[in-house]
Amino acid sequence: MELNHLKSFTNGLPNTEKMPVLFLGHGSPMNAIEENDFVNGWRKIGQSIPKPTAIICISAHWETSGTKVTAVPNPKTIHDFYGFPPELFAVQYPAPGSPELATELSDVIDSATIGLDKMWGLDHGAWSVIKFLYPDADVPVIEFSIDVHKSPREHYELAKELQYLRHKGVLIVGSGNIVHNLRMMNWCEPETGYDWAIEANDTFKNYLLQDKQDELLKFQTISSANQLSVPTPEHYIPSLYAYALRENNDSIKLFNDQLIYGSIGMLSFQIG
Repeated sequence: MELNHLKSFTNGLPNTEKMPVLFLGHGSPMNAIEENDFVNGWRKIGQSIPKPTAIICISAHWETSGTKVTAVPNPKTIHDFYGFPPELFAVQYPAPGSPELATELSDVIDSATIGLDKMWGLDHGAWSVIKFLYPDADVPVIEFSIDVHKSPREHYELAKELQYLRHKGVLIVGSGNIVHNLRMMNWCEPETGYDWAIEANDTFKNYLLQDKQDELLKFQTISSANQLSVPTPEHYIPSLYAYALRENNDSIKLFNDQLIYGSIGMLSFQIG
C-alpha cells in the first residue's frame, strides 16, 4: 500500500512551514502549580512558535515493553506521583487526544510495531509542561512511549520516522531531564549543581551544538560524570527524539539552563 494512503490523519492537513521540535526539562511536578523561571521559559516558547495542529509527546514517565501511542479521544490526566499537596492532584489538563494520528503512526512507522493504547492518558511528564505552552488545552495531544528494550540508537532511528510530521503542523515534544539523579539530590542547595552534574550538563550542550551524534547516543557511558547524571536512561531518551529530528538548516536554542538540588538539570532546547 502506498504511504500516502496510510496517512489518513495528515492527508487532511495543509502543508505548513517546518515546525520546531522541543525538549523540555520538566523537573518536579510542583512546577505545574508554581510560578518560576522554568514555567516562564515554557510559556514564552509556547507564545513564540506557531500553534500546532497536534502534539506528540515522548515522556520519561511512560516506559513500556514495545512502543505504544495513546489512542483515546479524551486522555485522562494522570497524577503519577505521591506525597505532593492536594492542589497538584486537583490539576486537570483536558486536552483532546487524536486516535486518528495514533492510528496513522501505527500504520506508517516501519522500524517498530506501534501498539494503540487505550488505557494510558497524559502523565505529568506531558501535562505539567504542555499546560504552559497551551493553557487552553485546545490542541490534541498523544503520548509516544519509551520502549525499555530499545537501545539509544534504535530510539534515534525510530524518531527520524516522525520527521514528516513537522511539515504538517505537528509539534513533537520530548520531556525528561538531561541530568536526573534523584538519589543524590541535595535539598539544602536548591539553586546549585554538583561538579559532576555541571560537567555532564556542559558536555551534553557541547555535543548537541556540535552535532556529535555518536557521543550523544552513548552519552551515559562516556564518563563517570555522565554516569552519575544519567543513572537510568528514561529521562535522557526523550532528548534523543528531539535531537534526531534536527535537519542541517535547523538552529538550536537553549533555555532554562539551570541545575537545581545538586543533581537535577532543567536544560531545555528548541530545534528549528
